[in-house]
Amino acid sequence: MFGLGKKRSKLGKFIDKYGISQEWVAKKSGLGRNTIGRLVGGDPQHAPTATTIKKIMKAIREIKPDAKVDDFFDL
Repeated sequence: MFGLGKKRSKLGKFIDKYGISQEWVAKKSGLGRNTIGRLVGGDPQHAPTATTIKKIMKAIREIKPDAKVDDFFDL
C-alpha cells in the first residue's frame, strides 16, 4: 500500500486510494517528479500555479472524470 505513515495532501490521499504512482501523474501531466512529490507530500509552503493545477486535473480526470479542483487543492 502506498503512503503508509507519510503526511499526505488531498492529492496524495487520492493517488494512494486509487493505487496511482507519482511517476504516472508526472508523465500524464508533463510535470516533474519533484513537483508532484511536493504536491502529494502535503507541503504547506508549496502553492501550485494555475497552470500546474490544470495539468494535474487533466491527468486526474483520466481516472475520475467528475473530479473537481476543490477536491484536491485549497484555493
